[in-house]
Amino acid sequence: QVQLVESGGGLVQAGGSLRLSCAASGTIFSINTMGWYRQAPGKQRDMVAQITRGGSTNYADSVKGRFTISRDNAKNTVYLQMNSLKPEDTAVYYCNARIMFSGEHWGQGTQVTVSS
Repeated sequence: QVQLVESGGGLVQAGGSLRLSCAASGTIFSINTMGWYRQAPGKQRDMVAQITRGGSTNYADSVKGRFTISRDNAKNTVYLQMNSLKPEDTAVYYCNARIMFSGEHWGQGTQVTVSS
């Protein structure tokens, strides 16, 4: 069984920064793509950033230049550094991992609130 545990959410003023972390544990052979998604109230869950095992990244246009995704393969952990936060970044952020022989997994979500 695989678990993804997120941390680092919270309340921050516009222009501030937060760093999210997500650690995968359990029976893991190899993690392919890891990523962060977010869901605001009444909206669908959207991709924020993704990173492959080799380090290739993909970002939503709305966060390019402000957010940086990274990962530590030895620790099965993915990070999201969020700078210049805006009120429209407010959402529940979910960690996602695609694990070889295990499929797709989601974390429980962490709330990020940006006040204006």
